Amino acid sequence: MKRRRDLAGAVAGGMQGETGANAGTSAGERSAAARKLRRIVAVAATFAALASLLASCSSGKAKDAKGSSGVYYEIFVRSFADSNGDGIGDLKGIEQKLDYLEALGVDGLWLTPIQPSPSYHGYDVTDYYGINPQFGTMDDYKSLLAAAHKHGMKVLMDLVVNHTSAEHPWFAASASGKDDAHRNWYTWAEDRGLSTSAMSATGGEAWHAAKGGDHYLGTFWSGMPDLNFDEPAVRAEMIKIGNFWLDHGVDGFRLDAAKHVYEDFKSQANSPAIAKKNQAWWQEFRRGLAGKHPDVYLVGEVWSSAGAIVPYVKDALDSTFDFDLSDWIRDAAVKGTASDMPSRLERTSEIFARESGGKYVDATFLDNHDRDRFMSLAGGDVAKGKLAAAILLTMPGRPFVYYGEELGMQGAGADERKREPMRWTKSGADPNSTKAGQGQSKAGEGEMGRAPSGAAAGQTRWESSVANTDPAVSVEAQDGDAGSMLSRYRELIALRARSAALRDGAIVPIEAEPPAGTVAYVRATAEERVYVGHNLTAEPKTLALDAETAKTYRKLWYASESGASLKDGTITLPAYGTVILK
Repeated sequence: MKRRRDLAGAVAGGMQGETGANAGTSAGERSAAARKLRRIVAVAATFAALASLLASCSSGKAKDAKGSSGVYYEIFVRSFADSNGDGIGDLKGIEQKLDYLEALGVDGLWLTPIQPSPSYHGYDVTDYYGINPQFGTMDDYKSLLAAAHKHGMKVLMDLVVNHTSAEHPWFAASASGKDDAHRNWYTWAEDRGLSTSAMSATGGEAWHAAKGGDHYLGTFWSGMPDLNFDEPAVRAEMIKIGNFWLDHGVDGFRLDAAKHVYEDFKSQANSPAIAKKNQAWWQEFRRGLAGKHPDVYLVGEVWSSAGAIVPYVKDALDSTFDFDLSDWIRDAAVKGTASDMPSRLERTSEIFARESGGKYVDATFLDNHDRDRFMSLAGGDVAKGKLAAAILLTMPGRPFVYYGEELGMQGAGADERKREPMRWTKSGADPNSTKAGQGQSKAGEGEMGRAPSGAAAGQTRWESSVANTDPAVSVEAQDGDAGSMLSRYRELIALRARSAALRDGAIVPIEAEPPAGTVAYVRATAEERVYVGHNLTAEPKTLALDAETAKTYRKLWYASESGASLKDGTITLPAYGTVILK
């Protein structure tokens, strides 16, 4: 789902109001004291969050036998790995690639929708209790979960609760007449005396005509009718569905379109009343799952600015995806511009920690299935891709890596371009696509020969590769190449697993303004502090540490590029380079 909101200063504005009240003749001293106090609070909040996370990890289904990186990996199932040679990614294909994912260093997987659906992407479900036959069977799913847990990985599945497919039996029953038991499971304008002229929250038509002439609500499009969460039976059914999958071994859910459960119309954007209704539902959903599954992990897609996310973190969602930070990383790595994001992260972390009782963990990311891939924005520049990875994986939170991001895959514009087949081989996808209709071939049709073997094993070919035709952008080409993008991702994820500060620490902005084209910050826990510096430009840069900082950080612990150095309190940063000091 495509939803984009401009970066808002709601949270930052609130903090400015708080500090402004203390202005006086000693404003500089008070400002410095306020900054120090905020950092103490942030670190304390981080410790509380860490304690909560450690408790959940110790009792979860996937045991951490190795060092934990905290990194998750988004898999667009159709595009990832094919086990039977039909060109379509499937559950067995994912299971066969768990060794690759373990070598990458990830601790968890997020699977895009796996339930039956008429669309190739799966975000319009026709059976919440089933498995798309193109992806496999329930036994295949159970096997994947067991194998992933054995590899120390948790598994999240995409749960689309805001809407169903127009082909779902519930909707067919609802549309059949006003006396049907499912009538109120969806919202019908005529039943409520509502005008059908309102614009949807996503900018299109909100109301769509059914065969009988009545109009139903569909925030995204006519093929995705919205469920009515004012109906108690709908809420109870969604909780039942969640528990069904948890009973089968899944560890949690990525919750699609989480804010649109009640935010249906453009006029409702940023409405406190709507936010309160959304909060109440997600709190009810958590209670309905946590009684039987207390360790369930819920991460929501709330495509909004930080200030609008606050209602979702109190006794509701464990994480929400940080679109603001994703935009900032993209701008920093592509344009070489840095803003006050470290300071902003520090402030928002304090607020989220306070509202969640220290339980909230930011879900950070660079790419996902809805956004133009970073490497397309960067014009295929590998150096910028490595820089973006270094920023993402040294920031606080729980990073999510989109499949193929670790190879430098590209894709922009049409959604299919952002979801092209994973490049396992240099030759890549077959130029002949098997998609039919809306991009989904029928099970058993479009046979493309025997399952490949050896280096070609797992290559999907459901869609022609247009954005990814370079043989160098493949696992086959990059595996074993120390200078490749894949090796850099493995290196950075391993680094995160080795450092408590990088994995779990608070972010502490640097007092002194770094030179233009650079960004620096400290990551800190009670046991460890590290200094992180990035050069956002194509020219070498130097960062002069103040006396106190130079005394604290004396060791060049990591350098992404040759030529980096630390001497007499001065850091030399090569082009697009990253250093970490201890």
